[in-house]
Amino acid sequence: MASSSVFWLKHKYKLSGLILLLPLVFLYQSLNPTFPPAWPSQQLGEFKIAPMPLDLKAPYKHHDDYVKDFMLIFEQGNVAHIRQAYANIGPEALPLERLQAGENGVLHGSKHGQHVHAITGAKLAVTDSLWVSIQNWQGEWLVSQWPVPETVLAQ
Repeated sequence: MASSSVFWLKHKYKLSGLILLLPLVFLYQSLNPTFPPAWPSQQLGEFKIAPMPLDLKAPYKHHDDYVKDFMLIFEQGNVAHIRQAYANIGPEALPLERLQAGENGVLHGSKHGQHVHAITGAKLAVTDSLWVSIQNWQGEWLVSQWPVPETVLAQ
């Protein structure tokens, strides 16, 4: 018992200093994020879009839906020409009524990239695709799909 007390008294300042270094490690990690590679870009009307998953983890529960986070990189086209846009993962694009029922699946962000909590099931299947549905200000709907790669399925 006395030896553990002596160890603590002898090294308490060194251990406290190590604890003060932990925020620097977390700061470095947050300033240098790593993401999986972007998927191939596709032309969707005036837009050329490349989706990028933010991680390779399984879908998670968010506001009563299972979702997977994506960044949609707009390589071409003006996002100001989008009236509304949604994304989901599944065998087919979800109907508009289902997409408008909540806040999940709605694209939001800036001209540099749009973030989305793509609505999905609890598990991803081989038959699933990422579906992006965009409505422009003229009322025209543009829908495109990307097959889900094996690297995303193997979580």
